[in-house]
Amino acid sequence: MKEVLEIFSNIGVRDILDMAIVAFVFYKLFMLIRHTSAEQVLKGLVVLLIVTKLSEWARFYVTNWILKNTITVGIIALIILFQPELRRALEHIGRTKFLTKSIMELSREALNENIHEIVEASTNLSRQKIGALIIIERETGIGDVIETGTTIQGNISSRLLINIFIPNTPLHDGAVVIRKDKIMAAGCVLPLTQNPNLSKELGTRHRAGIGMTEKCDAIAIMVSEETGAISIAMDGKLSRYLDAKTLMSVLKNAYQNEQQKPLLRWKWRQKDE
Repeated sequence: MKEVLEIFSNIGVRDILDMAIVAFVFYKLFMLIRHTSAEQVLKGLVVLLIVTKLSEWARFYVTNWILKNTITVGIIALIILFQPELRRALEHIGRTKFLTKSIMELSREALNENIHEIVEASTNLSRQKIGALIIIERETGIGDVIETGTTIQGNISSRLLINIFIPNTPLHDGAVVIRKDKIMAAGCVLPLTQNPNLSKELGTRHRAGIGMTEKCDAIAIMVSEETGAISIAMDGKLSRYLDAKTLMSVLKNAYQNEQQKPLLRWKWRQKDE
């Protein structure tokens, strides 16, 4: 008991801050891999470490030697398996106004007009039960995705968006990517989500939209060709059965939150000064 008290008496403010930082980093890492295949891999690794320690205590030398060497080689395998999560973590760190210029720096009037055109196109496509997949780029650049489609670089227009997704047209099968106030490309190919917990009724279009938002901070809007339901995905999370009013509200909030980030940072710097 005396030794425990001595340990706690030696803990200072710096130690508490150090532990808080480590706890915060581990929490963020857990949130990144939550509900992904990497979560199961991490659980398997924990079990392997426990078994390795137990074999050491039990003096199972051969088993312990095999397990230790397996873990050593497995570090390289883990880097490969966790590559998507590591990429997301690095992209998250890079999403700062100090390191990159925002790609959403538009006037309020222009933003409202663009949102209105996107919502109008989505609701029209929904009424006609025409499938659609619209990706809105935010801070993380997705030029590699744009390159997989056909370049358009046209102004955002509900008529243009509707025409792109008309069935049996050359560009209807794929995603439209919007950057700032331009429709950059159509017929783009997106990565599919690997989330095993999604409903089986979700088709390729929804899985592609979710997969895109898992890899970056883009917004994905999906219109189902079976039901006409409008869905939106952000940060790997899907919201379904949105009406025009709700869709407009979600998009405005997403844009406004993005615009408020530099203002908050400016106020924080003023406070420090």
